[in-house]
Amino acid sequence: MTGAGTAPGVVDAHHHVWDLSVRDQDWITGDELSPLRRDFTLADLAPEARAAGVAATVLVQTITVPEETPEFLALAARSDLVAGVVGWTDLTAPGVADTLAELRAGPGGEHLVGIRHQVQGEPDPRWLVRPEVLRGLSAVAGAGLVYDLLVLPHQLAAAVEAARHLPGLTFVLDHLGKPPIASGELAPWARQIRRLAALPNTVCKLSGMVTEADWASWSVAALKPYAETVIDAFGPGRLMFGSDWPVCRLAATYAEVIAAARALTTGLGPAERHDVFTGTAVRTYHLPVTARPAPPQEPPCA
Repeated sequence: MTGAGTAPGVVDAHHHVWDLSVRDQDWITGDELSPLRRDFTLADLAPEARAAGVAATVLVQTITVPEETPEFLALAARSDLVAGVVGWTDLTAPGVADTLAELRAGPGGEHLVGIRHQVQGEPDPRWLVRPEVLRGLSAVAGAGLVYDLLVLPHQLAAAVEAARHLPGLTFVLDHLGKPPIASGELAPWARQIRRLAALPNTVCKLSGMVTEADWASWSVAALKPYAETVIDAFGPGRLMFGSDWPVCRLAATYAEVIAAARALTTGLGPAERHDVFTGTAVRTYHLPVTARPAPPQEPPCA
C-alpha cells in the first residue's frame, strides 16, 4: 500500500535520498560536506520521520540528470511514506511537455507533483526569466504540476518576475530563499520575500534554516526573525514544513529540525499550525492523503 489514503499528522514537504553506488552526488565536496558522502535511503529516514509524527513526505530531486526522476517515482510507488515527488527535467529543452507526459505515464507517474532545477548554481541571476526557461515553466503549469524554486537571495528578483509572468503556475520557494542567517542580515532578503509573497501563486517552505545558520551554534532565537518574516509575508496557508533531510544533519537531527519548526510556530493557532505542518503541502502538491490535524504536541523549550 502506498501513501494514498493515509491520514498524516505531519507532511514533510522536503527531503532527499541517494545511493552513491547508483550515481555520484557531485555537489558533495570538501570536508564540511563529508558527513553526507554516504548512502541515505528511505529505510534510514522512515524511523526518524515516524518518531516525529510524520506520515507522508515529498521526495525532492538532488541532481540534474534525467534518470533520477523516474527512479524516484518508482521508489514512491513502492513506499508507504512518500506521497509525492518533485523531479527534474531540462526546462530549456523544446520537448518539456512530452517529457513530463512520459514521466506521468511511467511507473509511479501519479506521484509526480512538481519540477525543480538548481537555479542557485546558475551564474546568470536572471536565468529564470530567459525565454526558453519561461517556455519550459509554462509546460510545467500545463501539466498541472508546481515548480520548486531553489534560489539564492540575489536571484529572488527574477523569481518574482517569473511568478508574475506565469500566474497559472504555483511557485514553491525552498528553504526561504536561503537567507543569510549565519550573518544575521535580514533587510535585503526580507524585502524580496515580501515582493514574492505578494503574488498569490507563491508558497514557501519552512525548511533548510539550520544549514543557513551557524551549524555548530544555531538556536531557535537566531532562526526566529527569518521564520517570522515568511509567516507574516505568506501566512500559514501558504507555508509548509520541510526537513531537508539528510542535508539538515550537517547542523541538526531530524527531531531537532521539527522541534525547531514547532517552536517557531508557537504563536499560531491550531488551524494555522495544521496548515504549516500538513494542509498547505497537501493542497499545493495535490497529495493523495487526507489532511487531518495531528494530535496536539507541546513545543520544546528554546
